[in-house]
Amino acid sequence: MDQLYTGGTAGGLIVGAVTRFADRPALGDGTTFWTYRELGAAMARFIAAFKAAGLKRGDALSILAGNRAESWAAMCAGLVMGLRYTPLHPMAAEDDHAFIVEDAEIDALIVDADKFAARGRAIKARVPGLKHLMAFGEAEGAQDILAAARAATPAPLRDEGAAGDVAWLAYTGGTTGRSKGVMLPHRAMLTMTLTLFADWDWPADIRYLAATPVSHAAGVTIFPVMLRGGYTRLTQGFDAETFCRLCADEKITATFLVPTLIYALIDAHELRARHDLSSLDMIIYGAAPMSPDRLREGMAAFGNVFVQLYGQTEAPQCITSLRKADHDLARPERLGSCGRPSPLVDVKLFDSEMREVAVGEPGEICVRGPLVMDGYWKRPDANAEALRGGWLHTGDVAVADAEGYLYIVDRTKDMIISGGFNIYPREVEDALMAHPAVASAAVIGVPDPKWGEAVKAFVVLKEGASVGVAELQAHVKDKRGAPWSPKTIDVVAAIPVTGLGKIDRKALRAPYWEGRVRGVA
Repeated sequence: MDQLYTGGTAGGLIVGAVTRFADRPALGDGTTFWTYRELGAAMARFIAAFKAAGLKRGDALSILAGNRAESWAAMCAGLVMGLRYTPLHPMAAEDDHAFIVEDAEIDALIVDADKFAARGRAIKARVPGLKHLMAFGEAEGAQDILAAARAATPAPLRDEGAAGDVAWLAYTGGTTGRSKGVMLPHRAMLTMTLTLFADWDWPADIRYLAATPVSHAAGVTIFPVMLRGGYTRLTQGFDAETFCRLCADEKITATFLVPTLIYALIDAHELRARHDLSSLDMIIYGAAPMSPDRLREGMAAFGNVFVQLYGQTEAPQCITSLRKADHDLARPERLGSCGRPSPLVDVKLFDSEMREVAVGEPGEICVRGPLVMDGYWKRPDANAEALRGGWLHTGDVAVADAEGYLYIVDRTKDMIISGGFNIYPREVEDALMAHPAVASAAVIGVPDPKWGEAVKAFVVLKEGASVGVAELQAHVKDKRGAPWSPKTIDVVAAIPVTGLGKIDRKALRAPYWEGRVRGVA
């Protein structure tokens, strides 16, 4: 009886899409274009190659590559054969990649031979437990998984996963120490997919453009596209010219963009005049707050095509949604909302004692339901805090109006969202203080018209030390990756602290956020 009410896997969803929509266009990246039948054949070859290498259900797979068809096919193949998948962000630093591969107990890492061969070898040298280094193409010290797949004898696709298994082990930053692995079981992945399928304003003919890394939000949005038999066009990074050309040439009808990229398109008047973007029927935005004023500009440029998501890695993509109809210029205050709760989750706003707050009063967004993670990988301490009282505590503070629309006003955590990247001050502070000239550091997010929030640092130098701002920025970029590098750094004599000796971030933020209605840009 324990298993009577469980069932369904991401692998089953994938196999079902391949079977149902065999001759429809499925996936393209500018070089490779596959129907669903061809995607299924590529997956079957990867599965055969993985099994030949000794991988089996329950083993762990990770991929470090750009947006290419083979990346998606290999990831889908892993889910179908019951592997646990961990994405790696292509812009993160080597230290982060090595930590995640080791912490997640990855058995097989696939890298893009052209872009990440050296990074793959460095990770393999640092992580003795990594059994297999593979590459899309020929690379020194790695098995060419494309050649192995071509030589393999595939079997018919069959879902080999189990509903209770962890499908994705996705890493998210932390305010202290290293990032945490979020265990997303098949239940959460299917709940997300079905909610996005049902609750968003998809066009009848889905032609979805993934212009941001499929290792993150743009990637998991492909699952509802597959469920509807739609076509996904992958592109290597966002460039406004390329984006507009692809939308026009391939009649793209849906896309996911962070606000920074939408701002770039709004301001690209000449490009929009030169390319026919009328096919765009749904622009999904999220991962960072969007300025209501700029949203109005976007609606003037593209029409009423916007759909907002609010979620987090621990409850992906669809805690709330703000649908097209909610983008109502007659209700301008709604443009500052993150929407209403999705149908398969319970959402409440609690005070610090976990008492539900009244309409219009601020409270922490807490969530429960089948969308929520199983917990953090090997982190019972973090689980006790994040899941206390039987609710997922998001760390975001919001107010609700009388109709149930939520408006995020601040964060209980200190996370900075810059250009869609989640950046935690401690990560940047640790990197800064690894420099021999730096005695102490504090980091905050400040309003930025392009990035939403920009990383700003304050540093105290060691006595007699001297260092330039550019050198510190380059140091952080090398340690953590480009998004973590502060846009500005102030060298100060002292950093303010609270009575408990903690960094007084409120005092640091005050001059930059004074007069702002929202706690985030």
